[in-house]
Amino acid sequence: MKEFKVKLTSVADVRDFVQAASMQPCDIDVVSGRYTIDAKSIMGLVSLDLNSPLNVQFRGSDEMAADFLTSVQEYIIA
Repeated sequence: MKEFKVKLTSVADVRDFVQAASMQPCDIDVVSGRYTIDAKSIMGLVSLDLNSPLNVQFRGSDEMAADFLTSVQEYIIA
């Protein structure tokens, strides 16, 4: 499992992130506080507090992770 943080500041960011996640055949979760949401659920992500960074848990191969990280690179924070 790979973990990283993202910052999604608008509904358009959420839409683009969900589209990228939906292209992956593996499970991807987004964690905010005590809530864990499927990264492929736009309604779930919109319900989270977008003012705070979100923790992403990617459960797939290293090759799939590299592809996904490239597609969401603009949202990743250190």
